[in-house]
Amino acid sequence: MEQAAMTHPHVRRVRPDDETNWTALFRDYVAFYRANVADDVIALTWSRVLDAGSGMISLVAVDEADTPVGLALIVLHRSSWSKTWYCYLEDLFVAADQRGRGLGLALIEAVYAEADLHGATRTYWVTEEDNEAAQRLYARVAKKAPYVQFRR
Repeated sequence: MEQAAMTHPHVRRVRPDDETNWTALFRDYVAFYRANVADDVIALTWSRVLDAGSGMISLVAVDEADTPVGLALIVLHRSSWSKTWYCYLEDLFVAADQRGRGLGLALIEAVYAEADLHGATRTYWVTEEDNEAAQRLYARVAKKAPYVQFRR
């Protein structure tokens, strides 16, 4: 059953004291995708989001007690097709018990604001083909690109 939407979902940049909650959310995100990310990589990612010069930024959706219950991780980068920056939304996750409250939308809107702040003219992301719930949200806030991703 879907929970009632929060009155005003709050999203902010991650802070050093969010490490425990952010790490737990990130581990849940990795588990959601049935993947494995080594502990040292998670620790490195955490240090990168705290480093203002890394190009990585993490935002968190927080509950009424200011506890992170969702996260977005973006990577700002240059493009060979533009004079401007691009914003890659690498990770987006809301805790299972917090879904249906508008937090995913609030995180995406905060990512857009962060991209605008940095002069990014494109914000983009990928998701699994069968993640229909996410795609319903994404179709409300973005346009599906006609590309297929390949990996080595």
